[in-house]
Amino acid sequence: MALTDVALNRLLADEPWARERLAAHAGRRFIVRVGPMTGGFRIDTGGMLEPASPAATAADLTLTLSPLNLPSFLADPRRWNEFVAEEGDVELGGTLKDLAATLPWFVEKLFARALGPVVGQRLADAGRRMLAMPEYAASRLVANAGSYARDEAQLLAHPADMRDAAEQGRELASRVDTLDARIAALELRLAAAGNRGAR
Repeated sequence: MALTDVALNRLLADEPWARERLAAHAGRRFIVRVGPMTGGFRIDTGGMLEPASPAATAADLTLTLSPLNLPSFLADPRRWNEFVAEEGDVELGGTLKDLAATLPWFVEKLFARALGPVVGQRLADAGRRMLAMPEYAASRLVANAGSYARDEAQLLAHPADMRDAAEQGRELASRVDTLDARIAALELRLAAAGNRGAR
């Protein structure tokens, strides 16, 4: 992930506040796993990232992200808890999570510097929409399949039918309880009558 190191350090170069946050963890190592790809990083005293072999030494923190969730995460890194599994140094994980939440702002800033503020902003917005597209398409597909199964193929019950069935079930349970109470009362009367006849 050498290109990743360069790209991240380029983002960090103009952000002293972000380097300061990372410098508090100087010497710490973390690994990022996205499917079969694994990258290792070491934080230097200036808050910049150095490449580190994931196999060389034990990492202080391991971050794991499914490749299927990568576009959704990049579209909205504030969903860190939903997509990123952390194992290890909780404080370092918290710092990386906070910095990840500002990633869209970093990207907008880079685009604005290269293309101008208006075009850069629009390009960044378009990129976020494109990254969010697979998740949106999948959610629509699931919703449409459920709607088809319920309304067209009638494989699933309609919510109104489910409410009616639940209400009928409650009424039936109430009638069974009433019948059970009557049977119990009848058994008591029969037992009492049997006792009187035996005398």
